[in-house]
Amino acid sequence: EKKQFAEAELVDVRESSLHRVKPECPYFGRCGGCSYQHIDYEHQLTLKFRQVRDVLRHIGKLADVPMRPIIPSPFSYRYRNRITVHAQEGVVGFFRRESHRLIDIEACPIARPEVNDALVDLRSRRVEDGHYTLRAEPGPRVFSQANDAVADALRNLIARLIPSGQELLVDAYCGAGFFTKTLLEKFERIIGIDWDRFAIEAAQQNATEKESYIAGDVDAELRDALREMPAKTVVIVDPPA
Repeated sequence: EKKQFAEAELVDVRESSLHRVKPECPYFGRCGGCSYQHIDYEHQLTLKFRQVRDVLRHIGKLADVPMRPIIPSPFSYRYRNRITVHAQEGVVGFFRRESHRLIDIEACPIARPEVNDALVDLRSRRVEDGHYTLRAEPGPRVFSQANDAVADALRNLIARLIPSGQELLVDAYCGAGFFTKTLLEKFERIIGIDWDRFAIEAAQQNATEKESYIAGDVDAELRDALREMPAKTVVIVDPPA
């Protein structure tokens, strides 16, 4: 028991919730990767909405924050465009739940088929101990959204919320320009900030004259960027989880 919350372990299920379902993944409960597969997807969204709201209230001290409904994924399985597996002493898989020991994984049900094909190929070889990121498609080794369908919906939503004729966009944790590249026509000037210099390099590769990207401490650079902000300034803050 903690000061503000308590932790418990499931001993037995006497009566199943109406929202309880059978997980598709044979490793669920032992693998530390997923936590919600025993809950129907619609109720998962309800719980995650409450969690974000509660974090904003209790940790952020922000009451009554306006929140939009979570954008649902069209697929609850076979959607991830990448996974990172670990290899140790011949075992290839994910970390066990609340452990640094590995569980051997033949396939990941939430990953796209192309990713699982790459996992089969990796497992067929003799690999050294380490971490291996397997991707559905080749691309720069920088952070990207793992669910392509939801990523597109999120990007389109942000574009609809911002009217045209804006002066400055400051995109904190911009990555390789996930939002900025979609919003070019709405702003006179764009500043993207991220700690990952490889992501910044990727964003700079096809940057226009109105775009500038900064690699560094996001908090410090964000304060500098907002010191002399024009009236029509929009700030996007999308930090890593």
